[in-house]
Amino acid sequence: MIVIPFGGGCAHNLDPFQRVRIDCMSIRNRAQFEKLRAIGRIVRQALDQTAAAVRPGVTTLELDAIGARVLAAHGAESAPPKVYGFPGALCISVNDEAIHGIPGGRVVRAGDLVKLDLVAEKDGFYADAAVTVAVGEVSPAAGELVRCAESAFRLAAAAATAGSRVYDIGRAVERETHRCGFHVLRDLCGHGVGQTIHEPPSIPNYHDPRFHTRLTEGLVITIEPIIAAGSGRSVLQPDRWTIRTSDGSLSAHYEHTVAITKGRPILLTAA
Repeated sequence: MIVIPFGGGCAHNLDPFQRVRIDCMSIRNRAQFEKLRAIGRIVRQALDQTAAAVRPGVTTLELDAIGARVLAAHGAESAPPKVYGFPGALCISVNDEAIHGIPGGRVVRAGDLVKLDLVAEKDGFYADAAVTVAVGEVSPAAGELVRCAESAFRLAAAAATAGSRVYDIGRAVERETHRCGFHVLRDLCGHGVGQTIHEPPSIPNYHDPRFHTRLTEGLVITIEPIIAAGSGRSVLQPDRWTIRTSDGSLSAHYEHTVAITKGRPILLTAA
């Protein structure tokens, strides 16, 4: 998900999700960890089952219904409709739509890149994850874009240890994205999560020395490379939700909710 940061950085003029400032989420006991792990696993199941249904001919509304059913079966609730009034259980964005695409009658076609982004809540705890699904045989460039978003995540996660700084995450994402020949969508970034959808700190996907806050053990954040094959600029659409690449280039998104440790972070939204 996109987030408006505290003081400088990403998405000041783009984010339709207006949030209330609260303290960042840090795990303080085993009970909190287990509740975060529980909602993280539910999010994973919903994403996996929705991704398995992505094929030519399916509509984004049909995909949305699959994710919503999985959440309901586990006693969880999609957070964007609850918190912001978003018109869908999942954000489903196709091709040049980077994030916050509204589920509807759009038919998925072979060669598309479909981004599934889900944040859900159960027992007062939230988890957030996203995946990009390549539909059938895609172009070599599109396939590489998807792989790059995932590799950028892995490198960023390796940099996200207690004592490191927020900008270390962005540096890792940016380096890998540029190595692959793509660009970070600089208006869009990760964030804290846990007690609601968007919490501090903001996590830009590029190196910015202003984001020098140290990561602390137990801090819960999203790491989410959002990258494009084109310029790296984005624009909010007239529906006031969907954000596209400004030049119509393909985009990819990969995300997990993670808990910071002294070693590699714990992926709360992993299987």
